[in-house]
Amino acid sequence: MSQETNATFEQIRQALERTTRIGIASHIRPDGDAYGSALAMGLYLRACGKEVHVWNDGGMTSKFHYLPQGTMVTAPPQTPQDFDAFLAVDTSTKERLGSVLQAVGNVKTWINIDHHISNHRYADLNHIAHAPATAQVIYDYLRFVNAEITQDIAVNLFVGLSTDTGSFQYRGTTSHTLRVAADLIEYGVDIAAISREIYDNYPRRRLELLGALLNDAHFDCEGRAAGFSLTLETARRLGVLPEDNEGLIDHLRSVEGVQVAVFFEETPEGKVRVSMRSKNVRFNVNHICGVFGGGGHALAAGARLSGPLAEAEKKVWEVVCHEIRKHD
Repeated sequence: MSQETNATFEQIRQALERTTRIGIASHIRPDGDAYGSALAMGLYLRACGKEVHVWNDGGMTSKFHYLPQGTMVTAPPQTPQDFDAFLAVDTSTKERLGSVLQAVGNVKTWINIDHHISNHRYADLNHIAHAPATAQVIYDYLRFVNAEITQDIAVNLFVGLSTDTGSFQYRGTTSHTLRVAADLIEYGVDIAAISREIYDNYPRRRLELLGALLNDAHFDCEGRAAGFSLTLETARRLGVLPEDNEGLIDHLRSVEGVQVAVFFEETPEGKVRVSMRSKNVRFNVNHICGVFGGGGHALAAGARLSGPLAEAEKKVWEVVCHEIRKHD
């Protein structure tokens, strides 16, 4: 199959049906969609009698302790393992699987299910859908194969759907998305209880981190762009974990007049992790991040640059402000 051809659900079904041993993984620095999609597929395939291994570079983080059957997710082993099929979900490039790649030995069929338009189509079977979350794509697949959607599967999918749509606020949310959410509630999701876990259960150190970042917030491009930076020194001083950063950028995007928000984060490897959010598709952050070898969506994207931090900031601000001002 050509890598440019989108694999059908039927082709994926046939490929998985022929397998006994399946691996599943999602991207480094996993979010709710990465974990929820991987767990939902893992639970379904295990119910089909498959031997399933669900891995993530960071294992299961404490932030997502509430995900049903979350203990299925483990860090990859030191010794490479062979699989009949290996399924990457919500992962735009193979490299973003991190240490999982070193743990994967021989694989008969690589499968890639994702919703990022910048996906590199690196597998034997690639299904890249226009959807606000990979969880929605997984739900559609499970319905296609007439899977039994248990309460555990439903909760994992709902977490992925809710988190990647900004609690159903973002532009990609469609009527189908809301119908999927309604179906998941019918399958047993307690929307109030799970929303408390997602949005109202942050550790205190995250609030302290937000305060430190906001004190150093930077506005540029006549106030139409805003950013803040997390240094390694600040992260060590506050004792924050990588998972504490998720969603903080939305505080910048919510400011009146700001069209593009940027979050810079120093990494121990000497790189600078850049996350971007936009309010308007005219200011396409997928395009901006693509300049630096990254990608994602028009309204949410990311990239990694070489340090030091000050140089990375300078390069990014030049491109961001150029993108904004060309629409004046």
